[in-house]
Amino acid sequence: MNKDIVCVYFSRTGKTKAAMAEIADALNCELVRVRDKVDRKGALGWMRCGLDAMRKRTQPINRLVTEQPLSDYRLVILGTPIWAGRCSSVMRGLLKRRGYEMANVAYVITHGSEALYKEVYGQMDRYLLKPHVADVSLRPGSAGYHFWRDQFIKTCADFVASDGEQPPEQA
Repeated sequence: MNKDIVCVYFSRTGKTKAAMAEIADALNCELVRVRDKVDRKGALGWMRCGLDAMRKRTQPINRLVTEQPLSDYRLVILGTPIWAGRCSSVMRGLLKRRGYEMANVAYVITHGSEALYKEVYGQMDRYLLKPHVADVSLRPGSAGYHFWRDQFIKTCADFVASDGEQPPEQA
């Protein structure tokens, strides 16, 4: 198992979980689910999620159990669905409480619309000591899903193999 990378995700419907499981499997790394104590099931849960995201409200998260401290991973990959044009309030809660512990972060965002939601990366970066090193916006079931997922996996593997030096921007 690759001890340099951990994939941490929140998923309400299972789509983000599936994407993160594929990424963790390809990178042969630990996969950890983050949760809070809020009931987010059904139609009421869906509405609660949207309101929490719009208001940027977070709840305390459950204890995150990883094989080693977050600061010991060379790359922490965070996966979140998009709620009301923002990252999930559960992931925001993790970032607010533990973002300072993560040296290098990459983002996986999942969504159902055609938008790429690139502004969400900046929203998430606010809770880190330095900007993220890689990102991907995935729409499960779309034609480009596998291509962009695989490009992201390669970028993350290359980042870790390069001793944490950010790869040059691609044209």
